[in-house]
Amino acid sequence: MTRISLLRYSSNGIIPFISFSPSSSAIAIRFYSSYNSNTFSFENVKCSDDALTLFHRMVRTQPLPSVSCLAKLLKTMVNMKHYSAVLSLVREMLKLNIPINNFILNIVINNYCLMHRSDCGFSMLAIYLKSGIPFDVVTFNTLLRGLFAENKIKDAVNLFKKLVRQDICEPNVFMYSIVMNGLSKRGHTQKALGLLRVMEQGSIKPNAYIYNIVIDALCKDRMLDAAISLFEEMKEMGIPPDIVTYNSLIDGLCKFGQWEKVRTLFSEMVNLNIYPDVCTLTIVTDGLCKEGKVEDAEEVMRHMIAKGVEPNVVTYNVIIDGYCLRGQMDRARRLFDSMIDKSIEPTIISYTILINGYCKKKKLDEAMHLFHDISRNGLKLSIVTCSTILKGLFDAGRANIVEKFFADMLSVGLIPDLCTNRILLRGYFQNGLVEKAMSLFYELERKREDTDIELYTVIIDGLCKNGQLDKARAIFEKLPLIGLFPDVITYTTIINGLCLEGLLDEAKYMLRKMEHNGCSPNNCTYNVIVQGFLKFDKISEMNTFLKEMSGRDFSFDARTVELLIDVLAKDPFLLNMIPQFHSGS
Repeated sequence: MTRISLLRYSSNGIIPFISFSPSSSAIAIRFYSSYNSNTFSFENVKCSDDALTLFHRMVRTQPLPSVSCLAKLLKTMVNMKHYSAVLSLVREMLKLNIPINNFILNIVINNYCLMHRSDCGFSMLAIYLKSGIPFDVVTFNTLLRGLFAENKIKDAVNLFKKLVRQDICEPNVFMYSIVMNGLSKRGHTQKALGLLRVMEQGSIKPNAYIYNIVIDALCKDRMLDAAISLFEEMKEMGIPPDIVTYNSLIDGLCKFGQWEKVRTLFSEMVNLNIYPDVCTLTIVTDGLCKEGKVEDAEEVMRHMIAKGVEPNVVTYNVIIDGYCLRGQMDRARRLFDSMIDKSIEPTIISYTILINGYCKKKKLDEAMHLFHDISRNGLKLSIVTCSTILKGLFDAGRANIVEKFFADMLSVGLIPDLCTNRILLRGYFQNGLVEKAMSLFYELERKREDTDIELYTVIIDGLCKNGQLDKARAIFEKLPLIGLFPDVITYTTIINGLCLEGLLDEAKYMLRKMEHNGCSPNNCTYNVIVQGFLKFDKISEMNTFLKEMSGRDFSFDARTVELLIDVLAKDPFLLNMIPQFHSGS
């Protein structure tokens, strides 16, 4: 009997994957599918060992359980994310000549896609061909979703086009939604809109779900007029909008502060018997908090509660964060406690928001007390929370506690990420611990840990502010050699370092160099260089930069204005240079 061996490629070469006998399997499918077993319980499957135990009990049963029963076990394991164990069981099923049908093949393909191995998922298509199992739309929907998950947008689009053009599989609404979701979530909103137009002309018409994908993408791209236009078009075509449609539009309008239009949409929703849900509530409160209208946000929440819409932990987090951003920690803590009183369990994000607020107010004792509550309340610590504490300790000048806290963090298995390392480096420099900062930096370089231009900018800034300009310049000059290129913040940082040392000609040269290298200076860059010239009383030479600032519609920041006032106090004649400029803040 001929057997088919599917192979897949790996870094170690070609590895035999599945050996499959189509004829025996086809016979087995016809025989076993007639037997339906409901005697196996999946409720007790809590881990991969439980699943394996149940599987071995199932295959010892005579007659064998149905294919659908085995498929259910595999699907349970996929949901539990035991991906490798799923593949092991499928191999064992094949060795035992247990049938493989399209349901099981689709589960295996989905399993591969969830492992971000869509290439192995495609290798399973050979089994369909050899065994005579017809392809179905579920198979290709799974593969498309897998390609998008791996950010293989071009491959996904090409597959979709091939399916349509070669009539391999008739796309359904769900397939269109996968492609449009994949495109829109990766910034290809216009392509998603184009596909919507194709659907409108074809036999499969878009429904509310499809329109919602595109409307939401347009809103997130800040293309509100286009989103509202599509919304009106949708209604004209007799497709009623739902709560998701309204939430997307309300979110877009809130971000632009268009509260009158938000009120109009609310009225329209209620007239259509579509009532705001907790998502709507969270969107509106978030929009108000971002504009600093935290009391209004809390009032909206109280109003919604009165209407029977209960806020969730996300809603509370948004308003707590709003109070924290305003430094109103008493109000933030009151809301945090009231959430607990209502039996809404705070998440690690809730704690982190409040801890961050206390740290910014330099209330380290309150922050640490909350931090210790996290473990006591059974929540798992996150690296973000620990990084927030580290930053708070540095900002409060308590660098002596950092080492112990950092060691405790490592002892519970938390691994510093790029953000944590930037906080450590910035904190060491900020507290004058240059040797510690450089020791950590060299260790990161030696271990080839993840680094980015922002981390190198922290190093350059720290060295400049601690009087080690030569080291900072050396690191700046080697950036292209390690595949990193300075951005506007990096250039502004080194220009500031040169200005601090009075090397104004070199600062001016660096300004021209950044433009030559295609990096446009911003408002901050010009303020830094103008401040340098003001500090060293190079007033006449500063005029060039002032004219350039005016031409670029840049304005003075508070520090530049302060220095300018000091200079004008010594020489009021310089006031003639000022009127053409904006008064920044």
